[in-house]
Amino acid sequence: MATKTAYKSFRYKANTAWSSARRGTLSASGKANINVGSPPEFKGEPDIWAPEELLVGSVNTCMMLTFLTLAQAKGLTPVRYESEAEGLLEDIEGKYSITEVMVRPRVSLKDNAELERAREIMESVEAQCFISNSIKSKVSLAAELVVAPSPK
Repeated sequence: MATKTAYKSFRYKANTAWSSARRGTLSASGKANINVGSPPEFKGEPDIWAPEELLVGSVNTCMMLTFLTLAQAKGLTPVRYESEAEGLLEDIEGKYSITEVMVRPRVSLKDNAELERAREIMESVEAQCFISNSIKSKVSLAAELVVAPSPK
């Protein structure tokens, strides 16, 4: 019988360096750099990734990876997974905070027999996503599960 490894903790590193105006570079060893800056609402440029988008993107990505990990453990391989997420930034008592993140995945499956299993997996995704567990924002998941059209 295989011994299950107990993971305790991990550390992740990221670096930022200011480049000009309200822009900088996000980097990590061995990865492509990401240009970052303020969003247009805060005098930034629209073509640069903002921290607000990166936070929402982190929740969205974590939900996808959590679903895929749980699905794999149950022998379920989706045909397709796409998702959009939206975060709400609000001024609460003079401090800005992302108060809500809504994640809307659309998962395509091979047949009707997989729909119920996928629904059960999706019900546990939010509770097991470590990014949503790490932030104080309200995180909601509204999944759409569909059967993929048969190839012609």
